[in-house]
Amino acid sequence: MAQEKIGVILLNMGGPEKLEDVRPFLHNLFSDREIIRLGPWFMQKPLAWWIAKRRAPKSMKTYDLIGGGSPLTRISKEQGQALENALSEHGDYSVTCAMRYWYPDTETALQKMAASGIKKLIALTLYPHYSCATTGSSVRKLTDAVEQSENDFELICIESWPTQEKYIQSLATKISSAAEHFPEESQVVYSAHSLPVSFIEEGDPYVDHIKATIKAIEKLTGLPGRLCFQSKSGPVEWLSPSTPDMLKTLAEEGCKNIIMVPISFVSDHVETLYEIDMLYRDQAKELGMNLISSKSLNCDQTFIEGLKELVLCNS
Repeated sequence: MAQEKIGVILLNMGGPEKLEDVRPFLHNLFSDREIIRLGPWFMQKPLAWWIAKRRAPKSMKTYDLIGGGSPLTRISKEQGQALENALSEHGDYSVTCAMRYWYPDTETALQKMAASGIKKLIALTLYPHYSCATTGSSVRKLTDAVEQSENDFELICIESWPTQEKYIQSLATKISSAAEHFPEESQVVYSAHSLPVSFIEEGDPYVDHIKATIKAIEKLTGLPGRLCFQSKSGPVEWLSPSTPDMLKTLAEEGCKNIIMVPISFVSDHVETLYEIDMLYRDQAKELGMNLISSKSLNCDQTFIEGLKELVLCNS
């Protein structure tokens, strides 16, 4: 009897792959009313269009500095292929990606699964730490698309995995390798993507998940770290301390060497390649400190094994 073919959909934000993609990507992002409320509902799209038009030139300059676009979609697809290869000895699995604000989008992923005759779907978020702004939005989009589909899909969602063993091992290894660059004492700094404080006050577990990850890492490395938050935008109150403020504090404390860990990201994109490796590194240098980042997980073999275990436990 033939094995049931199982579809795995990796959920991620996506990113503009070319400079001309930047403005439509920003428009898609700011059109998500569940995450960003721009005036009354009927003004959401027009305001998203206006904000995207205003922000696009500056964002294009940033993406130009990292090669002319975000590698996030490419890396996510590579992670998907690596995961499919790892799963091949355990059954008949097909892995694809669904990007929340770019392509391939949710509908494309479902069409691919339907064309392969797949009924059972496992949605695996590539955000280890749950937030309504990331996994929550992607899962809602996917769930709605499945309900509206003419296909009788069975959907299982893996929405967070902050202490998955192989994930923790791969992060610890990257941090320990980075520490070898400094013969003298260094400070580990975990930089996570920021969120509005209101999200946490309303019960979002994002910060608790990140702290659980850090605690698990420190058991392996023995290196204490400090948590801060990057990439805030807009006038609302965001999580603190910000990464720039943390760098100023460490400089005042006499710190000389920093290992910055992109804790809420599992692949390289603009926040790692530009903000950490360029912006924060330069800021640290101006403050008299050396800053290096631990390598992103990308297609790290141990990390992919962790994703495989998550899928198999839910198959």
